[in-house]
Amino acid sequence: MEDSEPVQPSLNSSYIPGALGHQQLSEDEESEEQNPSASLLPKQSSVPLAVRYSPEDSYFLVYIIFFLMGIGSLLPWNFFITAKHYWLYKLSNDTHHSGSEEQRSDLSDYFESYLAIASTVPSVLSLILNYVLVNRVSSNVRILSSLFVILLVFVVTTVMVKVDVSDCRTEFFIGTLVSVAVVSAASNVFSGSMFGISGHFPMRISQALISGQAMGGTLSALASIVDLSVAKDVMDSALAYFLTADVFILLCIITYLLLPKFAYTRHYMMAATHLGSGGTSEGAVSVPPLRPILRKTWVLGLSVFYVFCVSIMVFPAVSSGIQSANKDSGSPWTTTYFVPITSFLLYNISDFCGRQCTAWLQVPGPTSRVLPALVLCRSVMVPLLMFCNYQPRDHLNTVLFGHDVFPVVFNCLLGLTNGYLGTLPMIYGPKVVPRELAEATGVVMSFFLTLGLAVGSAFSVLIVHCI
Repeated sequence: MEDSEPVQPSLNSSYIPGALGHQQLSEDEESEEQNPSASLLPKQSSVPLAVRYSPEDSYFLVYIIFFLMGIGSLLPWNFFITAKHYWLYKLSNDTHHSGSEEQRSDLSDYFESYLAIASTVPSVLSLILNYVLVNRVSSNVRILSSLFVILLVFVVTTVMVKVDVSDCRTEFFIGTLVSVAVVSAASNVFSGSMFGISGHFPMRISQALISGQAMGGTLSALASIVDLSVAKDVMDSALAYFLTADVFILLCIITYLLLPKFAYTRHYMMAATHLGSGGTSEGAVSVPPLRPILRKTWVLGLSVFYVFCVSIMVFPAVSSGIQSANKDSGSPWTTTYFVPITSFLLYNISDFCGRQCTAWLQVPGPTSRVLPALVLCRSVMVPLLMFCNYQPRDHLNTVLFGHDVFPVVFNCLLGLTNGYLGTLPMIYGPKVVPRELAEATGVVMSFFLTLGLAVGSAFSVLIVHCI
């Protein structure tokens, strides 16, 4: 059986502007015509003529909506982790002070590591459930229900900003972790379902979704910095911060409801419906077959797994603990803005740039051995950030990279490689399998991503304790 090489021309031509408009034939259909034996499932009846010709994405509105959905899929997680000053304030030993001084406590020292575990473990379970339900529950139900759950939890989180928890910090800590777990599970059902849907579209739509995820981190980092600069104290900053998240999640719900109104969307979803209904004599299979998907995508899946595993090991648990070497100077840059800018903002901007580069450059290809080799090379980022000026240091007292320029360079490199090497296999996956398995493959690739985050978050706790 032939591997994925025959589909590579389709992969490389997916981003050519106007390709659909000039050829009036989707890339997936071209690749299947060139290689009819590529399908892993029984050959289906030919697609109706109306389905074979695609309309244009007028004004790139569908692209923009998927980009917004990408922002919304990771926005909740990013808003939780970038509100570092708020969590330190709420979990400190004294929440009656002005909030300008950071107080240490056992809860605040390891909060970000526990936050990573609370978010990723439920995410893995939710994606398994999402795969089982992919043919049983419509994508509309899965996506809208998950968005409403996220909105509800964030409204509660916003209300809790004004609640005094100085006498029940442990209960607040547990409640926050539960909220993170619920939001993460819902976010992964949402993102997995959206990425599954994007598998039916040309590859540029999948790229829009993934680039939007990085932009979600960038926007949350910018919102955090703006709130710190204009708000009077931590409480006002957090209130404005979480209200911004509430509004954006509501915007995601509205724009998703508009998505079926476009002819471009209806065209590709009609093609997907035709393929799904014609596969067997008894109708669609309740659970998609996993073996043919893994046979084509296991290397790509493991690449995604390791990219995000390495990233979450050090971001944000380690990177956000790296302090300026000149913190004692008392300047706003070294005290207030150093971590939000060098850790969160620069990482997310670099991550976005790396993901956006895949719109114009897709090298190495889906079957190249260079791709997993480059992924393995990212392992060096872990010791590089560990030996920066992370504080407090209880065991590993050596600081090899004490100058402020080192965390800037390392965080940019971590984000850039995460964006580029993480996006390539994600967009390749749904394109190297038959079209009838595209949505299920999107969910499987999301599962590899989330599993990498879960394993990496467990290691992040170990790394923080070792330092």
